[in-house]
Amino acid sequence: MIETAVLMDVVEIQKIIPHRYPFLLIDRITDFEPNQRIVAIKNVTTNEPFFQGHFPGHPVMPGVLMIEAMAQAGGVLSFKSAGVADSLVYFMAIDQAKFRKPVVPGDQLRLVVEVIKVKGSIWKLKGEAFVDGKLVCEAELMATIVQREKNG
Repeated sequence: MIETAVLMDVVEIQKIIPHRYPFLLIDRITDFEPNQRIVAIKNVTTNEPFFQGHFPGHPVMPGVLMIEAMAQAGGVLSFKSAGVADSLVYFMAIDQAKFRKPVVPGDQLRLVVEVIKVKGSIWKLKGEAFVDGKLVCEAELMATIVQREKNG
C-alpha cells in the first residue's frame, strides 16, 4: 500500500525536529491525530549511506534505524501535540523491540506511532513499521521533551 496523502512534507518535518541528512529518517507525514497517533513514511533507497556497510552485496536496513524512524515520527507527534518550541525529544527507553522481516532498497516503510501514555513531559509510545501492509518492526518507546539549551 503506497501512501499518497501528504499532511507534512520533509521541509515541514525539518521545521519541527532537528534531524538532518544523513540521520533524518522520515520523508512525510500522512496522518496525525494530536495526542493519539501519527503515520509517517520513509522511502528506503539504495542511496542510503548505511547500505554501504550493512551489508555489502546484501543491503538490509539496520533495525536500530527503523526504531529511530519510529522515534522521529513520535517526536513530531509529541512536539505538535504539546505545542512546544525550542525543545528536543530524548529517548529514555526502548522495550519489546521485534524485527520480523528485512527491509531492503525499494521498500517503503509506513510508520504508525500511537500514544500509550503521557505524564508531564514523559511520553510512552507504541511504534510499528510496515512494508506492503506487513509488520516488519515494532517497539515501545519512552521519551521526554526537554528545553533546548541556548548557546552563548
